Amino acid sequence: MKQKAYEAELDWQVDSAGTNGYHTGEPPHHLSQKVALLHGVDISQQRANRFRAADFDHYDKIYALAEDVIDDMKKISGNRFVASKVELLLNEIYPGQNMDVPDPWYGTEPGYHEVFEMIEKATEAIVRKALGIVKDEF
Repeated sequence: MKQKAYEAELDWQVDSAGTNGYHTGEPPHHLSQKVALLHGVDISQQRANRFRAADFDHYDKIYALAEDVIDDMKKISGNRFVASKVELLLNEIYPGQNMDVPDPWYGTEPGYHEVFEMIEKATEAIVRKALGIVKDEF
């Protein structure tokens, strides 16, 4: 998303965070890095961050990859949770279907390619929507 926003000259602050602390401070999984790099995206310098309630004060939109992540965000944020700022990422390409992005962590490389493609399509849709490009113009 960060690269797409930059290339589209959108003045967006893009970040990523998880709701558990399992990998805080670690780089992305080596297969995530490999697959992203095959698509021209270098994520090797990224480090896992933890979602904070204060993120609702700093971001206009927060995308979750899975419904259980939204549940975790509600627990972490308490009364600071702002439902209107939260959306499942895949709803950008499959509106209202509330589909989760599968977690490829314990799988093999093909799963990482599949997840990359899902995220690629959704982030492309977000940027195109921001630029006012309708679906028929893809």
